[in-house]
Amino acid sequence: MQTVFNAKIANQYKNNAQKIRVLSENWAINKVFCPNCGGNITNFENNRPVADFYCPMCNEEYELKSKKDSIGKKIVDGAYSTMVERLQSRNNPNFFFLNYDVQNYEIINFLVIPKHFFVPDIIEKRKPLSQNARRAGWVGCNILLEHIPKSGKIFYIKNKQTRTKENIINDWQKTLFLRDAKKSELRGWILDVMNCIDILDKSQFTLQEIYAFENLLKEKHPENKHIKDKIRQQLQFLRDKGYLRFLGNGKYQVA
Repeated sequence: MQTVFNAKIANQYKNNAQKIRVLSENWAINKVFCPNCGGNITNFENNRPVADFYCPMCNEEYELKSKKDSIGKKIVDGAYSTMVERLQSRNNPNFFFLNYDVQNYEIINFLVIPKHFFVPDIIEKRKPLSQNARRAGWVGCNILLEHIPKSGKIFYIKNKQTRTKENIINDWQKTLFLRDAKKSELRGWILDVMNCIDILDKSQFTLQEIYAFENLLKEKHPENKHIKDKIRQQLQFLRDKGYLRFLGNGKYQVA
């Protein structure tokens, strides 16, 4: 996969933001494949407000966000109210995130985050714009990447190193089961437990090790009085979906 923008196609633009938009969209259309089916993606006509690209083969939709230098822990997005509406919509797009070296237009990282990882907990509401601003009172939002499990960050390019098409599609397929959890609060619990597993950073772990996150999960879900029961429920769900293997005696393995 080519990891450098074709800078020549944007020579006529002086505004850097506009130049990057043209370069990144051109690169995506010509180099990026759909992680769901492997088909070519194409752009929507007439600047569709909720997505930039779609796959004609499987109808998955994608929005592209670009950032120079490093991705960091959060991505600035648009209006908070629009994002909340997206989370409740059936056609909420998946997100492509791209970061690049501003000096030579080389792509450093490019990843996709499937839409089923988007729950209210990863959306941060920004302060309203001041009364002196052109859009006074407007409220934007940030996407908190640090709240998304590792399995929800599927890299095509990581630290300038490309990954194979087969690995990318396999990674995508591993978490499609989350779409079965249609309510965002249910997915939120599943993702919280997946994040706890990520923090352990072990291929095998015990139930007791996950119980160690009881207080953390209690803070996030104060209405729930049976945290350990809820933990076991999510582990069973992840096991049934093939994300985990149960080894017996309270031991699990990441599949």
